[in-house]
Amino acid sequence: MAKKSDTTSAGKGGEKQPGRLKQIGMVAKVVHQQSPRTIPLAIAVAVVIFAVFIGIGIWTGSWIIWPLTGLPIAFLVGFIMFTRSAQKVQYKMLDGRLGAGMAILENMRGNWVVEPGVAANKQMDVVHRVVGRPGVILVGEGDPHRLRGLIAGEKKRVARVAHDTPIYDFKVGNGEDQVPVSKLQRTLVKLPRNLDKSGTAELNYRLKALPAAMQLPKGPMPKGAKLPKGMRGKMGGD
Repeated sequence: MAKKSDTTSAGKGGEKQPGRLKQIGMVAKVVHQQSPRTIPLAIAVAVVIFAVFIGIGIWTGSWIIWPLTGLPIAFLVGFIMFTRSAQKVQYKMLDGRLGAGMAILENMRGNWVVEPGVAANKQMDVVHRVVGRPGVILVGEGDPHRLRGLIAGEKKRVARVAHDTPIYDFKVGNGEDQVPVSKLQRTLVKLPRNLDKSGTAELNYRLKALPAAMQLPKGPMPKGAKLPKGMRGKMGGD
């Protein structure tokens, strides 16, 4: 029995995500490949800051206090530079790819409820729904002209239960009246807070009661096209 339990645990453990240090190492490798100067620059800045604190310690005669104070500050500044560069690399790699907006939405921190692919067509244009303190936010990915109809249809459907709650809509892209992937999260965070936590929870409950309204593709899918992760499960279950 013990052996069976160990085998089961090992099987489950095989699906565990890598630890924090391993994740940082993987990110650092990608950042170095995309921007070789980033990591050396962050290290150089940290070393310079630490050296300044050591210099102050020598000048004031406080050999212990100033270096001990400067070490965490130097590390923090260098790490912030690294994380910002990593974020820029992420945006650069996601830009122009199907599901880029969904990737950003799913990694947003805070009280956001994301429902991927609530509407789609056979051209692979998709609309995602986000519920948060601002209200309902519809985020479209794909051709901006085709997205108009998808977003309008989803707005009409959401309005049946959202009542007076504001409904915002954005299209991800680099064209006119579109929001770049790198600015999507910032754009949503800057929206006014129209609901409190209880109002957000109630709104999300009402929206979940809506029947699915996926506009499933009629006919064959475009060759080589892939749906975002969230939509594969939805369409596979129909």
